[in-house]
Amino acid sequence: MPSSDSSVTIISKCSIYPNTKSTIKSLKLSVSDLPMLSCQYIQKGVLLSSSPFHIADLIASLKHSLSLALSHFPALAGRFVTDAQGYVHIVCNDAGVDFIQAKAKHLSVDVLLPPNEDVPHYFREFFAFDRTLSYSGHSRPLAAIQVTELADGIFIGCTVNHSVTDGTSFWHFFNTFAEICKGAKKISKSPDFSRDNIFNSPAVLQLPDGGPKATFSGNEPLRERIFHFTRESILKLKNKANNSPLFNGNGNCNGNGNGLLESAEIFGKQCNDTWKIVSRCKGAKTAEISSFQSLSAQLWRSVTRVRNLPDSKTTTFRMAVNCRHRLEPKLSPHYFGNAIQSIPTVASAGELLSRDLSWCAGLLRKNVAAHDNATVRRGVEDWESAPRLFPLGNFDGAMITMGSSPRFPMYDNDFGWGRPLAVRSGRANKFDGKISAFPGREGNGSVDLEVVLAPETMAGLESDMEFMQYVSAVV
Repeated sequence: MPSSDSSVTIISKCSIYPNTKSTIKSLKLSVSDLPMLSCQYIQKGVLLSSSPFHIADLIASLKHSLSLALSHFPALAGRFVTDAQGYVHIVCNDAGVDFIQAKAKHLSVDVLLPPNEDVPHYFREFFAFDRTLSYSGHSRPLAAIQVTELADGIFIGCTVNHSVTDGTSFWHFFNTFAEICKGAKKISKSPDFSRDNIFNSPAVLQLPDGGPKATFSGNEPLRERIFHFTRESILKLKNKANNSPLFNGNGNCNGNGNGLLESAEIFGKQCNDTWKIVSRCKGAKTAEISSFQSLSAQLWRSVTRVRNLPDSKTTTFRMAVNCRHRLEPKLSPHYFGNAIQSIPTVASAGELLSRDLSWCAGLLRKNVAAHDNATVRRGVEDWESAPRLFPLGNFDGAMITMGSSPRFPMYDNDFGWGRPLAVRSGRANKFDGKISAFPGREGNGSVDLEVVLAPETMAGLESDMEFMQYVSAVV
């Protein structure tokens, strides 16, 4: 039975083991995996309409499909072991993952997806390993699936250790699980467990006795909302960010001749070299600010404004980037593990708000574009010189951290009776200023931002018309 403050009843809990024995013995955690030991397990799930199958048959099918999926992803069925030299390994010992069947038949889809309201707290109870740090993978499963039966729907929550996967690998596994459940005899994308790359390092991360602690409290009052942006709204933002007397919305030069290019060079210097001017003949192209950079810039400006920070206060917008395609030679797009680095972009509050959206978005574009093979390798060398955990949180009240990606195939999680109605996350790794980007359900370039802010900041954002004019719906 649920406790007095719980909305979910646990029906059963068991371990699911890979259908076949692992041929991989051990995988050493990389310089991108190790910093995540102080982060909480990733919690992401999909809200689905009611299954046409009897619940007992559905649970049996999900268990069998999970077992088959684990055969392709043996690392998730393993455990952490720290050896005598201090290296942390995933021992692929087929120890299994948790599978939890639960019900909350008093909760309907409409209750869980209220329009123009905060995300209901019920979602926190649809995931295992609440507030569990990834270091706990030494003694606990590295993954768990919770299936919660609702009044008119099903929620499938997937929880995975963050030192084992980043978002790319997380959704690769979750998609494969759904693909198998839907009936696939052969999976479409096999994971790559190779470790012969720059992230495989001899550096040792020294950890305190008993393991690390979370780097944020997790106890401060927070509000969480999903802001939806249609493709049309985002294109308006992108056009605004790319709009200037020198450039049109397509990133092309307006006008003709060398005089324009000379002006463009001056403009580029004035914008802190944000614009990359390609000195070619008429019609030369600039490095265009992307849709997502435009949206991120608008959020950064608006949140900074409603936080009422002093003009001199340094603000930081931190964005996780996938390094798989940035390295030379490139990593496989199906490389399984963490292959991410964090890009911080800084500006004073006064500067951020006195300049226009183009300037702000240009800062983000410049940093993302500069994060190439050499930059990734410098980041690895910097970490090796001083191995450390990732400092997750908002330490000075002026930070925003963007995670996840609208490019992740979240709505591909069709378990056999239709695409998800919505994607939601648990309580993990949330603090004032934590943003997660999801694709909009309708696709076509739409984006949902899961925004977590202090209550007074969220109230200010809801009243900030420069931001809200682009919000097509709050779901």
